[in-house]
Amino acid sequence: MAKISSYYYLTRSGKSPVREFVDSLEYKTQRKFFFVKSLLEEFGHKLSQPHAKYIGNDIFELRFKGQEGTIRVLYFFFYQDKAVFTNGFVKKTDKTPKNEKELAIQRRTDFLRRE
Repeated sequence: MAKISSYYYLTRSGKSPVREFVDSLEYKTQRKFFFVKSLLEEFGHKLSQPHAKYIGNDIFELRFKGQEGTIRVLYFFFYQDKAVFTNGFVKKTDKTPKNEKELAIQRRTDFLRRE
């Protein structure tokens, strides 16, 4: 099976919210992100819990724990072989915050419109 290529969503002004989020994390937490990201690139759509989870509306989350707490990085698949990271956050409650999921959906819509 083909490997997945992963990309960071870029805003219209050229900012990369996920790259900025990852850069803000502790070094050990960043390493965990890159490890889980490599699993996504290797296993793609087949990657499942505890590392990834489908949360609806074509949005998935990468899941891992860091020194800051429970970390989530949301993404979607583009074609069959690309994953685009839309936003990341430190999870404070059991449920994914509605505003974070809505932001991922907005960024997916924006990305697809611009592609």
